[in-house]
Amino acid sequence: MAPLLPRAPRPLFPAPSSARRRGRAPAAALAAGALVLTGCSTGPAGGESGSASTSAEGATGEFPRTVEHVYGETTIEEAPERVATVSWVNHDVATALGVVPVGVPTTDFGANENGSTDWFEAALEESGAQAPETYAETDGINYEAIAALQPDVILGAYSGLTQEEYDKLSEIAPVVAYPEGAVAYGTSWQDSTELIGQALGREEQAAEVVADVEEQIEETAAQHPELEGTSFVYGTIDPSAADPIFAYTAVDNRPRFLDSLGMVQSEAVEQAAEGKEDEFFVTWSPERADDLTSDVFVSWAEDEGVREAIQHDPLLSRIPAVADGALVLQTDPQEVLSVSAASPLSIPWALENVVPDIAEAAASSGGE
Repeated sequence: MAPLLPRAPRPLFPAPSSARRRGRAPAAALAAGALVLTGCSTGPAGGESGSASTSAEGATGEFPRTVEHVYGETTIEEAPERVATVSWVNHDVATALGVVPVGVPTTDFGANENGSTDWFEAALEESGAQAPETYAETDGINYEAIAALQPDVILGAYSGLTQEEYDKLSEIAPVVAYPEGAVAYGTSWQDSTELIGQALGREEQAAEVVADVEEQIEETAAQHPELEGTSFVYGTIDPSAADPIFAYTAVDNRPRFLDSLGMVQSEAVEQAAEGKEDEFFVTWSPERADDLTSDVFVSWAEDEGVREAIQHDPLLSRIPAVADGALVLQTDPQEVLSVSAASPLSIPWALENVVPDIAEAAASSGGE
C-alpha cells in the first residue's frame, strides 16, 4: 500500500494543491458564525478578543455539563471561550457553530494556495473573526503550543487520540475525544457536530447546521438522479504502490458521502469487508481486478499521468469501472480532504466541486 501520512485521518497522499473552484459554506453555519461570533479569535494567551461577543453568550445549554466519549466522561464547568483543536474537522465544526478556535493544526494535506481550505476561509471571512493560530502535528500532538494558548476546552471529536494523548492533553484543559463505538478518524460529520455542540453548549445550533447540510445533500442528489442506485468503489488505484488497489469500507467518510447521495457500495467491497467492522479499507489483488465490480471508481492520484499508467497496466486496466471509462481520478488534494475529513463546512464545498465529476461518470456508465 502507498505510504500513509503521519496521523492522517485516512490514507492521504501529499502533493501540491491547486484549488480549482470555490463552493459555498452552509447557510446555517455561516448564519451561526455571523450572529453569535465568539471570543475565540487569534491573539496572545489571555489577551483581549477582537470579537464583539463570547462563546458563553452564544451558548444555549446549561453549564457545568458532562460529555461522554471513548475515554469516559469530561466535565466542562463553563461555556468555553478559548477553544483549541487537534486533528482535522473539529475546527470546521466549531466555526460552523459560531466558535472560531484560538488554535488549530496546520493543514498539511489538502490545503489551498493560502495554506488553508476554501471552506474554512469562507466561513472565517463571513464570521469576521481573526484567523486562529496554527501548530504542526506532523510529529504528533503539539502539547506545548496548545498549552500556550490557555484553552478552556480541547476538541478531538474527529481524531485518533490515544489514551496516553488524551491523558496528557487533559492536564492542559478538558478534552472531548471521539465517540464511544467509533473507529479512530471515523467519526461522521453529523456525530462530530453533535458532540462538539454538546461541549460548547450549542446543541440547538448543531441540530440546525446538520439539518441545513443534509438538506443541501438532498438537493444535490435530486439534481443528479443518475447517482441513485449507481454502485461505486471509493479507493485508490496506484500502479507504483506495493498494494496497487485498496477500497474504503462503510466505516469511512468517503463511502458514507456517496451513500448519502443515493449511490451504493460495491458488493465486492462489502463482501471483502465482512468481519472487518473496525477496518476502514481493504486491499484488493490486481490478479482479481475483474471481480472489483462497480459502475464508478473514485480514486486519488498525484497527477493525471497516473490515469495513463492505470490504463496501460495489464491488470489494473481490467477493473470494470476503469475498462468502462468510469474512473474518477481526483488530483486536487483539497477535493480528497473535503470528503475524507468531512465537516459541515467541507461537505457543501464537495457538493459543488466533487460531485459533478462523479455524476458525469455515473451518467456515462449508465447508472440510474
